Amino acid sequence: MRVKKQKRHRRAVRFYTACFGFREPFKILCDGTFVHHLLANRITPADTALANTLGATVKIFTTRCVLAELRSLGDAYSDSLNAARNLITARCDHEKRKSAEACITEVIGENNSEHFFVATQDAELRKKFQEIPGVPVIYGLRNALFLERPSTFQHEFAKTVEEERSHMTDLEYKMLKVKKRKVATDEARDFPDANEDHEDRILEAQDLKRNIKRNRMDTKDKAQFKRKKAKGPNPLSCKKKKAQGNTDAASAKERSVDDSARNRSRKRKRSRKSKNTTEPIVG
Repeated sequence: MRVKKQKRHRRAVRFYTACFGFREPFKILCDGTFVHHLLANRITPADTALANTLGATVKIFTTRCVLAELRSLGDAYSDSLNAARNLITARCDHEKRKSAEACITEVIGENNSEHFFVATQDAELRKKFQEIPGVPVIYGLRNALFLERPSTFQHEFAKTVEEERSHMTDLEYKMLKVKKRKVATDEARDFPDANEDHEDRILEAQDLKRNIKRNRMDTKDKAQFKRKKAKGPNPLSCKKKKAQGNTDAASAKERSVDDSARNRSRKRKRSRKSKNTTEPIVG
């Protein structure tokens, strides 16, 4: 049960932070009934108990009208008065004392611009704040604290605000229209011949297209690639053909030349002796 309660509280806190801009540390505005309930049920320290409920750090506030009301209740609420004096005093700007309900209602206002969590035991005040967008309410039950779920009115208000953010307001639309008109006049003033230049460019482009078409009509279609034809052998690299008879005569002639060369090599060279040579004397 305790885990479910914590999940419910965290879901409600995420709703208020996402849709209404609540940020840590959360500010809690207490009235006299809530302070008296904390002391009667010994829920102390109060800041720790409230921080555990919301899952974030907190600052506790009260007003001068709440302190004056506790003072008027007598000695039975003296402990509650002393505890409330230790809290931060929120500015209420009331010269004459008002009831705690009226004072807190005026501090919250129509849209809770200060992003207060209201802590009270007053059932009528809790019901009233459910009809004001962006006002989370905390109350005590015995020795436990609870954060009320966002009402259907608060959910619908957050949905409508989100839809309005996605669309332009009438003022924004008028401002955008005026800005566009101003930009158009400035461009016309800076570039008076812009339209004429644009038309000239269009005409030049059309003439260029016509000339290209005419050139294509005049020229014949040519093959982009020529096929290579098979060519004969190079005549310079080929030997000339010789007749059969001529070859036989040439071979016979070569044979006779070889034989004569052999005969010449076989002839013996004779050495001639000189006539003046004398025989040796034997002695």
